[in-house]
Amino acid sequence: MTADRRYDIVLYGATGFTGGLTAEYLAEHAPADTRWALAGRDRGRLEAVRDRLAARVPTAKDVPLLHADAADAASLRELAASARVVITTVGPYARYGEPLVAACAREGADYVDLTGEPTFVDRMYVRYHEDAVNSGARIVHACGFDSIPHDLGAYFTVKRLPEGVPVRVEEFVQLKITPSGGTWHSGIGVASDLLGMWRARRDRRHVEVWPAGRLVRVSRRFTPRTRLRGGWTLPMPTLDPDIVSRSAAALERYGPDFEFGMYLAVRRLPVALGVAAGSTAALLLAQFPPTRKLLLGLRSPGEGPSAETRAGSWFRLTFVGEGGGKRVVTEVSGGDPGYEETAKMLAESALCLAHDDLPRTSGQVTTAVAMGDALIDRLVRAGIAFRVVRED
Repeated sequence: MTADRRYDIVLYGATGFTGGLTAEYLAEHAPADTRWALAGRDRGRLEAVRDRLAARVPTAKDVPLLHADAADAASLRELAASARVVITTVGPYARYGEPLVAACAREGADYVDLTGEPTFVDRMYVRYHEDAVNSGARIVHACGFDSIPHDLGAYFTVKRLPEGVPVRVEEFVQLKITPSGGTWHSGIGVASDLLGMWRARRDRRHVEVWPAGRLVRVSRRFTPRTRLRGGWTLPMPTLDPDIVSRSAAALERYGPDFEFGMYLAVRRLPVALGVAAGSTAALLLAQFPPTRKLLLGLRSPGEGPSAETRAGSWFRLTFVGEGGGKRVVTEVSGGDPGYEETAKMLAESALCLAHDDLPRTSGQVTTAVAMGDALIDRLVRAGIAFRVVRED
């Protein structure tokens, strides 16, 4: 039983940018009886992180340090066997993530990460979902801005609509964010392997069982004008709609016919055109090794925005849900989505898995399926807003 393990939570990757923020959040907010540790391959760098934490929270001086290396499968198995929940911020996940997923799935340890990489998520489902089901592990990908506020925002909206009826939810994303080096490298990696993404999705379709008698759809259609505050929208080809659709497939509360669409919302047409052009250019440049190398060289892994830049960042997600003759508008909002709030979401996900009374689940599951209302309650207490704007 994982309750008998030495640690409640182990954080792997604390020497990186987002990992360091997650360590700070755990030091400041984890209950005093939470047994947690830091893991990595460089003890000297881990000690530096612990010293920094102890300067803020004196009790952090006693946080244990564990050796783990993505290139050493035995060390990852030992880490997973010692923990109830493992957090990893070591990316790009397509390059470094698989051995730890394998270890957690086989050792029965719950797992959370920050990935926004669809290919990685699909490959991990195909290779380790059954192992995790058999061991009782909950493998929960995308526990940061990708994809918690989108997944839980849709869940929060659906629960305010009638049951047992067709439901349609549209999400409109507004935000200000500066990507870190790790996020930039992950994004370029996804863009450069479109064929791999298609193959991983195809392989998953061959083994994944979807609910009989229920329909779940992701809308990819272009919606040029937002129905909310004016302005313009662009479809978002991110992991988030896939996560929402899998929550809908797993939970009957989403109704017999569920459709979800997700759009970036901007106020001015020139901004929308600039975003579209920039995204298209980055996608094309990522296809060729020389230009891909130039793109990757723009930012270094482990590099992130300053505290001042993060303080000026924010996000607001508006959901419009319709079903059974009712229309509801909800909103999820918070501060810096890429780092401060992402570290908060990741840490609270691990604390939720470690400490809260949750539905019995196992295998690769989403945040809505694994944690649902319990995680929403935690995030609200931590300062992320979930609110109903309007009901008709």
